[in-house]
Amino acid sequence: MYDESRVYPLLTAGVDEVGRGPLAGPVVAAAVILDPHKPISGLADSKKLSEKKREALYPLIKENALYYAVAEASVEEIDRINILQASLLAMQRAIEGLGVIPEHVLVDGNKAPAVNMPVDTVVKGDSRVASISAASIIAKVDRDRMMREYHDRYPQFSFHKHKAYGSRQHLDELLEHGPTPVHRKTFAPVRKLLDEDGE
Repeated sequence: MYDESRVYPLLTAGVDEVGRGPLAGPVVAAAVILDPHKPISGLADSKKLSEKKREALYPLIKENALYYAVAEASVEEIDRINILQASLLAMQRAIEGLGVIPEHVLVDGNKAPAVNMPVDTVVKGDSRVASISAASIIAKVDRDRMMREYHDRYPQFSFHKHKAYGSRQHLDELLEHGPTPVHRKTFAPVRKLLDEDGE
């Protein structure tokens, strides 16, 4: 169990994922081991920061962290194993991509990936633990940039605005244009359209 008063080992990785809720695109996870000698001010839950602030913190985290890694689970994997398992898989890949074996892992939320080191889940960890905040920012910025690339590829969808979440705008675009190859076929609004089309 996570203990805020405990001093965790130097190589403690904070882990978070972004993109469980959207109707399209991969789920992206990041793992970050911060350097206690290079504190980064302004770290917070990425959802509570403006896009400008996240973009400003992004290079600071990469420059000052001891280690960081980003990984994803694809749309195909999400559809095959479900979004929870895909999120855990992306987090596992991020941890394994660090280039060092963490002494401890702190994961945002209440579910932990299968890893061979001590791990604690931290509810609202992206607001409570600096390294998890850093991981949430890295994952969020990377995924948002991916969504802007999706908009370039599929300009009929405003991925750069709604980031593939199920907003009214996105649902209207789905109805008008139908799903793209990057949409998650097992998510209800997409599945409903595919069922109606007889696929």
